[in-house]
Formats: sequence, structure tokens, C-alpha cells
Amino acid sequence: MACGQAKVQLISPFVGRIYDWYKKQAGSQWDEAANAGVNDPGVQSVRNIFNHYKHFGIATEVMGASFRNVGQIVALAGCDLLTISPDLLEQMEKTPGEVTRHLSVESARVSVATKIHLDEKTFRWMHNEDAMAVEKLSEGIRKFYADARKLEQFARTKVAQRIVS
Repeated sequence: MACGQAKVQLISPFVGRIYDWYKKQAGSQWDEAANAGVNDPGVQSVRNIFNHYKHFGIATEVMGASFRNVGQIVALAGCDLLTISPDLLEQMEKTPGEVTRHLSVESARVSVATKIHLDEKTFRWMHNEDAMAVEKLSEGIRKFYADARKLEQFARTKVAQRIVS
């Protein structure tokens, strides 16, 4: 919601990472069949975001990413964009049948939705109430920070090598 309000061009929710978090939390109680396809928590997250944006005419594009299996991809057919690994594309090629659209602007517009004004206080509260979001956002920030430091070091090394040459 915050990205939509800020008129962000594109968001890319990580379907597989959301799935992984819920699977890890459930442990031995995880039922793969019951949490597959449209019941997958990562798929549900992207579907909810897509439907909210399209219902309220928010222009931000939704690009599902980080898929773990073909079922997740198929369940999000119709999403604005999907990033699919070569391995999963190959599996999809070998899967018989046709893919049915599950998401559309038209179905999102007629869905029931409540518009929420998301100020900072509301965002912080809603975010805090979602353990998965708190953990995955914190983990993502730490990893992006670490990768940025590696990239800076790499760039410094390359510049130093060119100066010496």
C-alpha cells in the first residue's frame, strides 16, 4: 500500500521467500498439498497486492519473483510481470495442459476491498503485526547492505588496479 501511495513504478514480492518462511514456521505440521497453488502463502500475498492495486486503480506494477515451483507461477498467471528462472521455464515447457489466467484487472475491480490510508503510524503497526514481513524485511535490508559493501569494495579494488596499471 505504501508503494502504491508513493507512486512507485514496480514492486517485486518474493513468492518463494514468503513460502519458505511459512513452511519453516509450520515445521513438521506443513502440508505441502494444502499449501500449494492458490493456497500458497506467497501466491496469496502477491494476489492480494495485485487485486488491491488494480481495484483502486493504482498504477504500480506487480512483478512476482523468487518462485520455488511451477504451481506458484501458474497460480499467478495474469500478474503484471513474473520473473521466472530458466529451470522453472524448462519445467513449464514439459508440463502438459494450458495455463489459465488467475489474475485480471477486471476481476480485481469487482472484488471486495477496503481502502486504507497508510500513514507512518499505521504502516509501522501493520508491519509489526506481521512476523513474516518483519523478519523478511530485516533480513533483506541486512543482505542488501552486505552486498552493497561487497560491490563498493570490488569497485575500489578495480579502480586501484587501473591506477597501478
